[in-house]
Amino acid sequence: MILASQSPRRRELLALITEDFKVIPAKGEEMLPDGISPKDAVILLSRQKAAEIYKEYKKETIIASDTVVAIDGKILGKPKDKADAAEMLRLLSGRRHSVFTGVCIISADGSEKSFAEETNVEFWELSEQLIEQYVASGEPMDKAGAYGIQGAGALLVKCIDGDYYNVMGLPVGHLYRELSDTF
Repeated sequence: MILASQSPRRRELLALITEDFKVIPAKGEEMLPDGISPKDAVILLSRQKAAEIYKEYKKETIIASDTVVAIDGKILGKPKDKADAAEMLRLLSGRRHSVFTGVCIISADGSEKSFAEETNVEFWELSEQLIEQYVASGEPMDKAGAYGIQGAGALLVKCIDGDYYNVMGLPVGHLYRELSDTF
């Protein structure tokens, strides 16, 4: 089994299901058509990653994943810089948003299964001071929506409705069931 991701969080989460996997990150550029829904976006991106790795490792099962934050129909990926991270956090402050994670599994026989999980997250009202401190920590810089729920970003979150691990980047329970049904 190959995890097509460079995310240390996804590595930790897949290890809850199995220890028997290798990590080979996909390197392709992420491309999305205009107007695509967040759910369709994460499925498309995870399929692109899985297909890229499957081309070289056809005898392996490939698992790829992608996560976005969405609010008001707008997809928030990883911030470009600190100013972008602060702007995302201001947008999320005191509001509910959705976290979508798409997963694609391609088995050694070439069969493919994709799905997306949605978790709703509500943030506390965030002060400018908290936003500045959090951005200065560097934690938001490699995370969709500019926060990580498993780190200091937990201070921003008022409540969640759905799979906590989905917000971290891999819906473990759903993935386990898909793998159990498939293999």
